[in-house]
Parts: sequence; structure tokens; C-alpha cells
Amino acid sequence: MQSSFGTSACIRSPGSVSRLLSMASIVLLPLSLAACAGTSPTMAARRVTITLYNGQHLQTTEALVAAFEKATGIGVALRNNDEDVLDAEIVTEGTRSPADVVLTENSPPLEYLQQKGLLAPVDPSTLAQTPSKYSSPEGDWVGVSARVSVLIYNPGLIDKRALPTHVLELADPRFRGKLALAPGETDFQPVVTSVLRTYGKARALTWLDGIRVNAGSHIYPDNETVAEVVNRGIVAFGVVNQYYWYRMRAEIGVSNMRSEIAYFAPRDPGYVLDVSGAGILKSSKHQAAAQKFLAFLVSRQGQEIIGHSISFEYPIASGVQSPQPETPFDELEPNPIDVGELGTGAQAVALLSEAQLL
Repeated sequence: MQSSFGTSACIRSPGSVSRLLSMASIVLLPLSLAACAGTSPTMAARRVTITLYNGQHLQTTEALVAAFEKATGIGVALRNNDEDVLDAEIVTEGTRSPADVVLTENSPPLEYLQQKGLLAPVDPSTLAQTPSKYSSPEGDWVGVSARVSVLIYNPGLIDKRALPTHVLELADPRFRGKLALAPGETDFQPVVTSVLRTYGKARALTWLDGIRVNAGSHIYPDNETVAEVVNRGIVAFGVVNQYYWYRMRAEIGVSNMRSEIAYFAPRDPGYVLDVSGAGILKSSKHQAAAQKFLAFLVSRQGQEIIGHSISFEYPIASGVQSPQPETPFDELEPNPIDVGELGTGAQAVALLSEAQLL
């Protein structure tokens, strides 16, 4: 039997209907209207779509988004670009930004947005899934995955024993013409910041001047190119994050690999752990859905997707370990600098510009 409350909401009861019935109809109006449309509040909520500004590797993000949409029914619209470009867009857009969530490769872009006061607090239960040293000290973004800086080298051009073991050695004249670098990559900024915080501005600038001379014509636009030219034997070695080498090996096959990777000395300022993270814009009109997306990223399911991805990043939350054939995460010995100390990257960019590397 159809309820008179549902009927009154659909066709509007005339004024002669009792006062009690009218009041009940008003109370039940949201539910009744949903029923008239043939949907429920739960179904309506599932039609929410959040906009993700994505600076991460597309193949990993697409896998995460597909699994999240399937698990929650919440849609995700992707806008992909370099993380520094997305940062600039968000700042320019301000409170009018269509972004709900921003996902980056490195922590400085998130710290930049946090300092601009543009990020909302992350749910404590989500932050609890990632060790606190890998997330925002203020709780405004959560660490999702990590990678580490390494040396990629060609054994046919340089012996492993001749490689620099300390980051300052990259400026040693004995490596003139042997070093490849992509200083415009945001991946290199944390290394510069680490050197700056360890040795001060004057020494860091002198170091960058030496790097510019040593790299000479081997300054490239991105780390993929650095990995490629070293593997092809065009240049002896370069500085990249570890996943570039593993990804290249997966793409071209082990038989085509002519390069290897090596690490700086344990806890050296050049041995930097870079954290990828995600934050929610204060201006987001879908705060609850955005929080669910961040929670999914650090959940066991989300971390398993990252661990099995061909991006070869390390999962760092929910106790998930990477199954990939690379150095186990707990065996890495990076410089013990917190993500908060890596700052916004502004100081690194200023130094790189002053040294004419940008």
C-alpha cells in the first residue's frame, strides 16, 4: 500500500489536508523526492564526482582511481600535469579552484599549498595509516608512496668504485663531462634542499656551480632522458630517483640494460627519500568524498596497487611492503631529514636559478 506521505510530496497536497499530514510531509520531503525520482539518498551520494589534480605517474593514478570508483561509487575526474604547474594553477584559481584533491610526486608542492593556507586537515584515522615522519607536520596532507635518489651509471664508462659516494663529490673536477642531470625536475629539488640544510647557502651554491661545469652539455629536461643517455653510453653517470632505472628495465628488457644503480653513502645529504602525498583543498565542495579518496590511497588495497605498479614506487602506509625486485624499503639508509624540513622547494629553485641551472 502506497504511503500518503509519499503521494503528498510527489503531487503536493491541497490546503484542506490535515496540519499533521502536512508537517509529516515536510519532514520526509528529501526522502520522498528521492523516491519520486526512483533513487535513494545512497544512490544519489554515489553520483558525486571529485576532481583530482594529478602530478603523479598516470598509470599508477589511473589504477588507484579505477579501484576507488569501483569500491565507493564516487567518480574521479582527472586533470594531469606536472606538480609545479598544478600548484601554480591552484594558487591562481584560489577559492574558485575546481580541484578537490591534489596528488603529487614530491612533498614540496604540498608544503607550498599548505603554507598558502589552501589545504584542509586530513582525517586523523587516515594520517594514522602512514608513519608520521612521511606526512605533513601540520596534518594537512598524507604521505602515500616514496622513492629514493640514486646514481645511475654505465659500467662501460665508469667503474663503480670510481663513483662519488658523497653528494658534494658531484662537483669534483674529476667528473667533468661525466655527469648527467635534470635540474629542472622537481625530483632534484629535495636533494638541493638537503645539501642547503646540511652545509649552508654559500657551500651549496659553490657545489651547484661545480655541478653545472661538470654536467656541461649533459643537462637534460627530465630524468627519463638522463636514464636513457646513461644506459646508451652517452654519458658515464647521473642522478635520478631509483624508480626511473627499474621502470626502464621493465620497459626495454633486462637484455637491453647497459646501466646499473648505486647509492650514496648511508645518511649522506644526497641520499634523499622523496615522499609522494595527497591533500584536500579547503575550497572543495566535496569534503567527505575527498576524505574517502585519501583514506583509500593509504588503505591496504590502495597501497597494494602502488606496490604492484610499474611505477616502482615504495608503498609506505598500512604496513604494505613492495613485492618489486628492488632494494627493500627497510634496507634503505637515506639522510634522516623529515619531509617538513624539505620545505616548499622555493629555496632550492632560487639556488638553482642563481647557479644558472634553471
